[in-house]
Amino acid sequence: MNPDIARERENATFDVNKLTNILDGGPEKTARRREIESLVFSDPDFKEDDPNFLSRSERYDQAVRKSVQMILKLREYGIADPEEIQHYKSMVSVNRPEAMGLHFAMFLPTLYNMCDPEQSRKWLPLAESCQIVGTYAQTEMGHGTHLRGLETTATYDPATQEFVLNSPTVSSIKWWPGGLGKTSNYAIVLAQLYSLGNCHGLHAFIVQIRDISTHKPLPGIVVGDIGPKFGFHEVDNGFLKLENVRIPRENMLMKYSKVEPDGSYVKPPSAKLTYGTMVFIRSMIVGASAVALAKASTIAIRYSAVRHQSEIRAGEPEPQILDYQTQQYKLFPLLAMAYAFKFVGQYMKQTYHRISEDINHGNFSELPELHALSAGLKAFTTWETNSAIEVCRMSCGGHGYSQSSALPDIYVDFTPTCTYEGENSVMMLQTARYLVKSYRQAKAGQRLSGIVSYLNEAQNRGVQPQPVAARPTVVDVNDLSSLVEVYKLRAAILVDLAAKSIQQELQRRKSQEDAWNNSAIDLVRASDAHCHYVVVKLFADKLGEVGDTAIHSVLSTLALLYALHGITKNSGDFLQAGLLSVPQVMQISLRIKELLSQLRRNAVALVDAFDIHDKKLNSVLGRYDGNVYEHMFEWARRSPLNATEVHESFHKYLKPLRSNL
Repeated sequence: MNPDIARERENATFDVNKLTNILDGGPEKTARRREIESLVFSDPDFKEDDPNFLSRSERYDQAVRKSVQMILKLREYGIADPEEIQHYKSMVSVNRPEAMGLHFAMFLPTLYNMCDPEQSRKWLPLAESCQIVGTYAQTEMGHGTHLRGLETTATYDPATQEFVLNSPTVSSIKWWPGGLGKTSNYAIVLAQLYSLGNCHGLHAFIVQIRDISTHKPLPGIVVGDIGPKFGFHEVDNGFLKLENVRIPRENMLMKYSKVEPDGSYVKPPSAKLTYGTMVFIRSMIVGASAVALAKASTIAIRYSAVRHQSEIRAGEPEPQILDYQTQQYKLFPLLAMAYAFKFVGQYMKQTYHRISEDINHGNFSELPELHALSAGLKAFTTWETNSAIEVCRMSCGGHGYSQSSALPDIYVDFTPTCTYEGENSVMMLQTARYLVKSYRQAKAGQRLSGIVSYLNEAQNRGVQPQPVAARPTVVDVNDLSSLVEVYKLRAAILVDLAAKSIQQELQRRKSQEDAWNNSAIDLVRASDAHCHYVVVKLFADKLGEVGDTAIHSVLSTLALLYALHGITKNSGDFLQAGLLSVPQVMQISLRIKELLSQLRRNAVALVDAFDIHDKKLNSVLGRYDGNVYEHMFEWARRSPLNATEVHESFHKYLKPLRSNL
């Protein structure tokens, strides 16, 4: 053990294992998680070559092999709980996207959520046993987030009781689905439904794309891999062109809507049900943001504890770079954010399952809020995490640039989340649509419930931007509940401003659509403020569940740092709205410095509490034992370029050059 990192752990003020238990949801879950990790990491069938030294084809081949082994092992061990399956899968993939990811993440959940009972009996046994391997074909070359713009068609033919699927234009070719290029033999295809001459909008269809035995594409199916991308080198993201592909009527997913044999259409109780899988994935992405940020902050903070550089005082030994206030200011707010997002991810998971249960019992009342919350928090957490990972990489200096640090891979594999399952700006605007609708309901005297209920309070108080002196309460920058209130007021004011911007545009005789577009910047700001309030509130709520005094103390410090740092980053909002004065903002800056100093002794222990196994972290810089330099040298020696002392290029090019000079 590196003595620096050992000393950091000795100085911690709380029990790391107890905090890990809180993050996992209890000591039993921690024990079971570690047991599953041990099953994977001790299994020789999951031994892999370092992907950094493999070609893309070799990386894909290795990913498919590991995915198949994973399925066989899950059966062998009898692991059936969805959470345990997900954790086992995440351990197998170890920072590398798996080849069959969309089969488990989107194909199966869509079947669970959208099959009627008869379809469930047919398709679920086949998909669960992986006799069929599926993907989710939604995005097209010309359209992604704007689902209503998708061009793929599914036209019902009453004479044969079949749907005829077509890609009518180049831009309608399905593009990007993971596992589509080479792995899957089935796809859930999102297409515009036409029946009896009428278009009924987007619906989901089960389409066989390859022969089960030969794996060759079926007639009318043009399918393949789209080529290298920014990351995700293991995944065969694909294209799919449909040319008069006929499927049985029963292959339309018909739990909520259907086409009768004669072609008549039965519409769903809510149009948003078509997007159920996307809502599920967006909810899960919030948790994935926390995981990615936990990894990045673990690497950067551990490395900062063992890296010594420069001087604080002349003539003294080089200090740990974690002692520099600038390094603390870069990393500790990100550590606080990782904890905040962890708790938000837990909340989103619970909320999704609770509302899904209501939907299964025919109660759709909370579906709009779930849709809005998952869209906004997906955008908020991925934007923040994406920026934070890069800060962690830069905080590691030159060594952060090496693939051995794992930070480049964490970044390139995470950054697509800002785009897939809904481009973030569009997601924020979807949340804004719900906020404006709720605002207008509150203004009309309706009582709102759920996470937007604060808009009722805003109407009662008549919240408007005004001087601090006119406010009835004084903000205590050391009190988290007071800060939650300030974030709430900021959100209410920005929603009010955005709604009034739309109204002003309408008064200028602009159409509803133009009024919305001309207010889009204000709307995104309002959504961002709403999501920021939700995160701060949930962090504060979580503290109420923590009984251990030492852990409560350190988590309170993190929560306060997260809230205050957010104010400094958005000080214009709080000052402009009259929620804080300039002296208070200056006081916050001083308080942040104090919090950084308080967290310094617990920084390593706080990342240890994430309990990320070295094999999952896969980082030379973030090793638990802190022995960075020895292993960095060992990693470099394994490069294929070092397999021979003299590379063949010397004899082919460099030596002839010398003789020709």
